[in-house]
Amino acid sequence: MDEVEKVFSETEEHMKKSIELVEAELSSVRTGKASPTLLDSVKVDYYGSTVPLKQIANIAVPDAKLLTVQPWEKSMVGEVVKAIQSSNLGLNPQSDGTFIRIPLPLLTEDRRHELVKTVKHMVEEGRIAIRNIRREANEKMKKLEKSHEISEDNFHKYHKEIQEMTDKSILELDNVSVVKEKEIMEF
Repeated sequence: MDEVEKVFSETEEHMKKSIELVEAELSSVRTGKASPTLLDSVKVDYYGSTVPLKQIANIAVPDAKLLTVQPWEKSMVGEVVKAIQSSNLGLNPQSDGTFIRIPLPLLTEDRRHELVKTVKHMVEEGRIAIRNIRREANEKMKKLEKSHEISEDNFHKYHKEIQEMTDKSILELDNVSVVKEKEIMEF
């Protein structure tokens, strides 16, 4: 039974990580509200190496439509502005030399629909990852059955349990998707 428990725990852990990865990706999708996670994908050239923006600056949200960035070193303001502009987030940073303000433009109806499509695509990638994890777990169980470590009856029982785990994970992903889509479509 030790191998069976190992397969189940690995499968559950991998499915949880897939969901967490999708949630992290979705946090970078812009909604109508400002959030520091919006800038998570921004990388800045910092003395020859590329580092995440949050490692060299303080990011704040003074109100729902504004982000502020204050680099810890004044000399980095120009690099930070350049990195934000080239990040393809559709943001237009404004700098006064020491402080950067990033007003969030209102999302148009078309842009909101595009973002919902992006969310659906990200969630579908997560579903595919979970189904691949299920397939790998089922293959491991099949090998255990072929090597007579588990019986055929137990194989079918475990197969069903793995499917239930998969269904639960996909339902969790669907719930995350619904919440994000609602957030995007709010005005």
